[in-house]
Amino acid sequence: MRMGPPETSPASQMLLRPRVRAACYVAGVSDAPQFSRSCRVVAVLIVAAALVAAWIVTDAPRRVLYVGGPIVTLDDDGQIAEALAIEGDRIVAVGDRGALELWSNTHHADVVDLAGRTLLPGFIDAHGHFPGAGLYAVLEDLNSPPIGDIEAIDDLVRRMRSRADAASGDDWVIGIGYDDTLLKERRHPSREDLDRASSSNPILVVHISGHLASVNSVGLERLGIDRSTPDPKGGIIRRNPETGEPDGVLEEQAAEAVVRKVQAPSLLDGWAILREASRRYLAAGVTTAQSGYTDVALLPVLLWASRLGLIPLRLVIWPSGDAALKLLDGEVAFESFDPLRVRLGAAKLIADGSIQGYTGYLTEPYHVPPGDDPSYRGYPRIARDDLARQVGRLHAAGWQVAVHGNGDAAIDDILDAFEQAQRAHPRQDTRHVIIHAQMARDDQLDRMKELGIVPSFFSLHTLYWGDRHREIFMGPRRAARMSPARSALDRGVRFTIHADSPVVPMEPLRLVWAAVNRLTRSGAVIGAEQTISVEQALRAVTIDAAWQHFEETEKGSLEPGKLADLVILSENPIDHPGRIDEIRVLETVVGGKTRWRARSSRSPDDAGR
Repeated sequence: MRMGPPETSPASQMLLRPRVRAACYVAGVSDAPQFSRSCRVVAVLIVAAALVAAWIVTDAPRRVLYVGGPIVTLDDDGQIAEALAIEGDRIVAVGDRGALELWSNTHHADVVDLAGRTLLPGFIDAHGHFPGAGLYAVLEDLNSPPIGDIEAIDDLVRRMRSRADAASGDDWVIGIGYDDTLLKERRHPSREDLDRASSSNPILVVHISGHLASVNSVGLERLGIDRSTPDPKGGIIRRNPETGEPDGVLEEQAAEAVVRKVQAPSLLDGWAILREASRRYLAAGVTTAQSGYTDVALLPVLLWASRLGLIPLRLVIWPSGDAALKLLDGEVAFESFDPLRVRLGAAKLIADGSIQGYTGYLTEPYHVPPGDDPSYRGYPRIARDDLARQVGRLHAAGWQVAVHGNGDAAIDDILDAFEQAQRAHPRQDTRHVIIHAQMARDDQLDRMKELGIVPSFFSLHTLYWGDRHREIFMGPRRAARMSPARSALDRGVRFTIHADSPVVPMEPLRLVWAAVNRLTRSGAVIGAEQTISVEQALRAVTIDAAWQHFEETEKGSLEPGKLADLVILSENPIDHPGRIDEIRVLETVVGGKTRWRARSSRSPDDAGR
């Protein structure tokens, strides 16, 4: 029997060093050869707490019986049960209340009376960027209504000037979430605009899509970007047409390289980001999050943050293509301490950009082009042949591969790459994924069915950008087909839906509402023929999302033997299809333990912005 903490022998001290380093990674201090005093102190405290917890002798598993409200199991039969029993972190029985009350009495279980509220499987993030939602805890929020309050470039400049005035020294000042299509001026902030915010601090503002950014003059100088700097492969440095000087706006690979270089959270900021992201996800009923494009530096951060208990929900990590190839070549290692807590999923590639950023790659021109070229169709981030080579190598090595594709031209390239890979190295049940699949045509859905490809639709596009897709980007005909869930369902193509947080807030119930109703911000229905039922939409954020992650035997539905990952809602979404987005999350349970609970049934904690 263990009676005390382990000895701190030289050998155990050696064992602690990687944990201390990991805690510093968690804090964002990943590139310093030496760790600061504060990092070491906090890291040792974190590790000590984790080790003490590990040595405590645990009691027998807790038994709980849920009764008194509809239990929406989302199993294959669509059962609505009367009672659900859990023991420890697993569901042990689902069914008749009378029979399970006998079990409860025999095993002295705690009884939870739902009092008419609804129990569902915890929501599973099919695609997002955890812990990106936590960035709002440390960076300036530049969202426009209905998410934020920035309505004009002057608003953005004032917000960034205030941030710069409070900054120390000449540090980077960063804001995220601006949307040029919602600003009064209908354009991106230029270097001159951002120069009004600061002429001494470098300023970076990141577009809501994450695919573009803008930098002030000091920032461009700090980055070494001038008129002689060539466009990177798969990206564009926008320039003044008269002078050739960079105008501050960066697209795709140009923006990504800058954001990656500039963002380096401090110890406290790193902790705040993880804490805030976890709070928002749990308050929204999410029990499994996804880090959907994880670079080499972030891999150990997430692994050790989970191990040290700083991430209180489950996590599926999708390494970026570069990180996946390094893992494949043995340059980087990743060994999960518990695959049910944190594990690697698909390798993530990005084939094109954002339609609302005019960087999505289409077969037909944009409805209202961004410049003077009426034939403008966007462009690929990865050349067609390069995409095929990368997909082929990962597929041949046995990886699941997920590729971001918004425009239908990009989706053509992705499907060709998957088909070539399968032809060269046939595999069963790959569950390769097309992320967003926003403008997928019917013939492309047919190919997905044939190849066993999973489309994951960003269905909240209909709410946040639906009006502008109809009027500006796609025109009425194509906009009506965005995120074509019904067409996929009619073909027997299994799909998921996602929020792509932090692009929009992590709100699974609003996501389900959007897929069911397809209402735009103006209240118009966009593509009524693509609506799906409430149960179908709920499955897309639970059991189908689990299936996409190859985790359907462990989670996603309320069935005996599965993990006790649960969410309690104020009402049953199936009974209220028109106002699912008004239903509140009251409690989130991960592995049988309550990880979030509303302060009261009338005033739950804010689930996000």
